[in-house]
Amino acid sequence: DLKQSVQAASYEQKDPLLIYKLESFGLFEKMINEINKDITSFLCRATLPIGENDVKQTDLPQSDNRKLKTGREELKADNPSEPQKIQPVHVEKKIGRNEECPCGSGKKYKNCHGKNE
Repeated sequence: DLKQSVQAASYEQKDPLLIYKLESFGLFEKMINEINKDITSFLCRATLPIGENDVKQTDLPQSDNRKLKTGREELKADNPSEPQKIQPVHVEKKIGRNEECPCGSGKKYKNCHGKNE
């Protein structure tokens, strides 16, 4: 259908590439809307098991609720009162290719130690 509509547009002296882009984008939006509608309707009809008979206790992992922290005081007790300061990153000055080499040879950096870089 898309190919036929583009061919028909070329007979009408319209840019076929532009028509192809517009038509394909419209079809893509229509497909996305249909998928969203199908997913939404499926999720609205889905049910979750609620009763104890529906869920086996052996399938679920056992957790220890005593390890869970519930209050702010418990959370503060584990964390230090002062937040750790983030140290800035110090970057050395980059040596230019035509600058004098820092090794003291008197040569340009590109001719001395900058050959391998």
